[in-house]
Formats: sequence, C-alpha cells, structure tokens
Amino acid sequence: MTAFPAPLLANIRDRFAHVDTCPFQGPRIFFENAGGALTLKSVVDTSAIFAALPDNQGRDNPAAHALMARIAQAKSDMAVFFNAPGGQFFVGESGTELTFRLIRTAVMGAADGGVVIGSTVEHPASRSAARQWADQAGKSYVAVPHDDATGAVTPQAYADLMTPDVRVATILHTSPVTGIANDVAGISAAIRATAPDALIFVDGIQHASHGHIDIASYDIDGYVVSPYKVFSRHGYGVAWVSDRMTALPLEHLQGGPEANWEMGTRDTGSYATFSDVVAYFDWLGSQHSDSPDRRSRIEAAAAAIHDHEKSLTDAMLHGTGNLPGIAELPGVTVLGGVDNSAREGLVCFALDHLPAADIVARLNACGIRTHVRKADHYSGNILTPLGLDAAVRVSLCHYNSLAEVSALLAAMKDISAPA
Repeated sequence: MTAFPAPLLANIRDRFAHVDTCPFQGPRIFFENAGGALTLKSVVDTSAIFAALPDNQGRDNPAAHALMARIAQAKSDMAVFFNAPGGQFFVGESGTELTFRLIRTAVMGAADGGVVIGSTVEHPASRSAARQWADQAGKSYVAVPHDDATGAVTPQAYADLMTPDVRVATILHTSPVTGIANDVAGISAAIRATAPDALIFVDGIQHASHGHIDIASYDIDGYVVSPYKVFSRHGYGVAWVSDRMTALPLEHLQGGPEANWEMGTRDTGSYATFSDVVAYFDWLGSQHSDSPDRRSRIEAAAAAIHDHEKSLTDAMLHGTGNLPGIAELPGVTVLGGVDNSAREGLVCFALDHLPAADIVARLNACGIRTHVRKADHYSGNILTPLGLDAAVRVSLCHYNSLAEVSALLAAMKDISAPA
C-alpha cells in the first residue's frame, strides 16, 4: 500500500478548506475526521450560491426550473456514487434523523409480530431506533454480539441468531469508534438465507468518506450517510431507499404523491453540494484511471483512498523513521487489534497509565486535533466490554499526510514517557 505522491497530495489538500489551520486555534493537524471531515471549497462556494436564492422549486419560472434541474442532476450523481441503479434518493435533516425515519417506516410497515435484529457494534442511532420502534410495534429485538477483539460483527454471528420471522435487520457498515468495517454484503446474505423478505437497513455514515459504496451488491433496502462526514457540510443527510421500502405506508400530505419521501421544500443547496462531493471523487479517480466510465473512476478513487489511508494507519501503528508507533507504546490497548485488515482510516487506543482525556488535551496543546471517546451512550457498547472508561480516537482521511502522522507520533513519544 502506497501513499499519494507529494504533488497529488498537495493538489488534494488545496481543494479543502482549513486543511492545516483552524480559524479559532491557528495552525493544527486535523485528526478528528470521524467527527466531521474537512469541507471541500467547492461545497462552500455552492452553499453560498443557493443560500442566496429566494425562489422555490416546482414553480413555472426559470429559477424554479433551474433548481429542479440541479436536484435531478444530484440524484443522478448519487446513483452513480452509491452504485444504486434502482430505488430513490432524498435528503433529510441529518443522518441520525434519516436513520430513525427509515427504521420507523420499516418496522411499522412490516408484517405484524416477528423480530427486529441488529448488533451490539452499532451506533446508538440505529440501535435506539430499532429498539424504540420494535417496542412500539410489539416486535422483539435481538442484538447480535460483535467480537470485542476485532471490533467487527460477522455474517456467521448474524446467521447464528437468525429466525424466519425476522422482519427488519440493521447493519453498521463501519464503526465510528474503532474504524473497523463490517461485511455488509455477507451479513445481508446471511439475513436473507433465513428471512428472505426482511427489510435491511445499513448505516453508512462512518464508511462513506473512506471507500467503496456498492448498493447494487448489498441486496438491502435502505442506506444512510451524513454528508458532513464525506466532505460536504452540516445540515442535511442523504438516504437511499429501495422500491420495496417505498411501497410501505409513508408519511405524506393527503392527496399528495404516495411514493414521495420528501416532506416540505427541499434545500437545493444540499443536493447541489453532494454533487460537488461526487465531482471530487470523480476528479480523484481520474488521477488513477483513464476509464471513460464515471463509476469506474469513482471506484478508482475509492481504491486509492484505501491504499493511502492504510499507509498512514500502518505508520501510525508501527512507527516511521525513528519514531515508535502507537502499538509500541507501553501499556497500550488498540481497539480492533493492531493488524486488522478491516480498519478504515482510524486508530483508537488507550494507555493504562494516562487518562484518554489528558492525552487528547496534551495533543491539542501541540496543535493536533483528536477526540476522546467515553464509555457513554455513544461508545459504551464498544469500550465497556474492554474494561475501558475512555479511549483516544485518531481519525484521518486521505488528505492527511505522513508528515502529520510523524508529528502525532513525536508528540505521543513525549506524552507517553514516564513522568
């Protein structure tokens, strides 16, 4: 696995706002990408353009026609990016809001009785929604245990607890705590082997910025991402739903279109800024592929991102130059294990002699932005079984550099040294 050559990395970094400087802190290294990735400069420009427009969609005037055309183009772009030849895309308030809405629709629209199944590795958004609406619908909830050592939940673990009366299933694509990805296609196949008519929802929020999304290969019914975690901005989420999901009873205006997921006037800027994201992946893929096919270029971008990020996480774990890696620090626990092929751009660790919050604070004083994950409602499902009350999350994206990793390791060498 190789990192991007320096000229290409410089070109990549130039496309993002605040890549190495915080307007409130000054110079800093950004390793808090799982909390929200950097924003493309094109997204900032597009947001300003559409925020200034007073016109509504659906009117008979040139501005309204242009807005509808941008939304239609964005949905077409989304279909290429997610590789979703069927179904439909729509935007909502946030990834969490869309997660609740899709799971609510699936659980309440499914046949009476039966089971809702998910896993212990999931983000609280999908776990909470599944439990809440299972209770409301009089369905039982089954939690598939994840493996504490690897941080993953396997297709076999789902298969072991599957029953023919499973109505709805939820899957986490990648953990925002450990950075470990799960085999979505394999889990979906395990679900359908026993309950072929189950409605399957996938949380792709953490996965989206790091690599390949291929809805056509998953055999699922819903997929949600948060665009602020994939180089766009806050204030909206993107959902894909299958035609089968859309055929369920939906909330809609009386007398309005029955197959419509959108409620109220959409923010055209949301759609337009996601087109900026897709255009960026297309451009990055064109640096690695001569294919005339846009989807092929996006797949090339995903492969290049994976290789670059793996080179960085390998250096972060095993060291570079004369700097020891995080895995070599005394008293360290690396969540998901040190050598885990499913890791996506994230290293989460704890030291037995230094509180995680102190490490994060001292790194921040060095101009290195990371984040503490506590054993709370967000991360307790991962940390508590490991006997940890907190851990340090170092999350990167493909615009980060080996020099930034080296700065982190140099700081950690000093921070972890005995007093």
